[in-house]
Amino acid sequence: MAALLLLFLFLFASSALSQDSLVGVNIGTEVTDMPSPTQVVTLLKSQNINRVRLYDADRSMLLAFAHTGIQLIISVPNDQLLGISQSNATAANWVTRNVAAYYPATNITAIAVGSEVLTSLPNAAPVLVSALKYIQAALVTANLDRQIKVSTPHASTIILDSFPPSQAFFNKTWDPVIVPLLEFLQSTGSPLMLNVYPYFDYVLSNGVIPLDYALFQPLQANKEAVDANTLLHYTNVFDAIVDAAYFAMSYLNFTNIPIVVTESGWPSKGDGQEHDATVENANTYNSNLIQHVINKTGTPKHPGTAVATYIYELYNEDTRPGPLSEKNWGLFHTNGTPVYTLRLAGAGAILANDTTNQTFCVAKEKVDKKMLQAALDWACGPGKVDCSDLMQGEACYEPDDVVAHSSYAFNAYYQKMGKASGSCDFKGVATVTTTDPSRGTCVFPGSAKSNRTLGHNTTALAPSANSTTSGCFLHPQASFVNLTFLSLLLLIALVFL
Repeated sequence: MAALLLLFLFLFASSALSQDSLVGVNIGTEVTDMPSPTQVVTLLKSQNINRVRLYDADRSMLLAFAHTGIQLIISVPNDQLLGISQSNATAANWVTRNVAAYYPATNITAIAVGSEVLTSLPNAAPVLVSALKYIQAALVTANLDRQIKVSTPHASTIILDSFPPSQAFFNKTWDPVIVPLLEFLQSTGSPLMLNVYPYFDYVLSNGVIPLDYALFQPLQANKEAVDANTLLHYTNVFDAIVDAAYFAMSYLNFTNIPIVVTESGWPSKGDGQEHDATVENANTYNSNLIQHVINKTGTPKHPGTAVATYIYELYNEDTRPGPLSEKNWGLFHTNGTPVYTLRLAGAGAILANDTTNQTFCVAKEKVDKKMLQAALDWACGPGKVDCSDLMQGEACYEPDDVVAHSSYAFNAYYQKMGKASGSCDFKGVATVTTTDPSRGTCVFPGSAKSNRTLGHNTTALAPSANSTTSGCFLHPQASFVNLTFLSLLLLIALVFL
């Protein structure tokens, strides 16, 4: 009996540490040097990503995903929509060539028919539902309709007056399409696919939406947005948009259709007018979004009901047209190195995206110098960092400025703490980078150029922010529940030993 309980305890602990991932990624291909399908799959597996959305049904990609178990959404491109919507035979041929030929070796779980058709290709809107129905009929004929769902991704802008969420409704111009679409989704048990971009909502609000509210940053209770009709409190734009979609569906009497967020993210670089398209903001948004999803926090309207979400996107697409930000939504460069290292806590291996294990902690450049000096003093004092290399005449003395010296001290502390979450914050004046900051004879701890090893010392914790600064944010309730349950199981096991 004791052995059985201990085995159950082990299995539960293992499953708690390797949480069922509800986070996926989109893979765009507007890239100069697109990695081979095999390289793409290798990267995905190294990041423990088990959900992927493709914007087409490329044969080489579908073959590369065979026997990986990765759940795949494939797509009918917009330029094929008209042909499929007009012919059952065309749809059947598409399913035969792009689905039946690969399934079940390739784990296709959904087909996205078109992309943002109502807003990007409005002339095709009248044929959208017909295309979905023809694809569904082809799946039924192939006996695959129970395994593979059919839907179509929408831009969140089809929802009007999204705040307060309880008063949201779909643009009535699209009622002739939306109503039969929702009827189709309900009858087939398929989700409403929605693209949710708080970045654009923030930019277009002209200052009305606070940046912290868009980035999932913790807010003081008096700064949370409250829906006066439901008294539900909203702490981020993402949840408000998802709930607006739920309310918009219920306004049309559809209350049991789940939502999958097929795109969400934040650009890491922009042009001169895109001031908030930065590495720091992209890291903050995606880290907090992933944590929000894997913790199964849900939304205020549906707490505890996780919304599967696909990050836009895996790679920076350097050939995309438009402003600079359009080319910089990726988590990775095409050589497999991360654009930035996500700050995740308790997420297991999911998107722990330092593929080189070479990460460093450096001072942010445009921050208050007095705050930097205070953090530097702490690191070299209570933080117990060896700052002797910063003394005059030593290797890292030059340049003699607080940014350079702080970067060395912050990184030394970060490496000493084993790169633990929260050890690169220093009240918001530090950030993680994958670029080795070593210069000349000044070799930073953790650099491949250094043989120095630092022991882990967790007796002193670096000062971290608890409001609007960067860092990892845990979901305390989920952690408490898991620990409590584990403790209970341990107690039961000890009783029966």
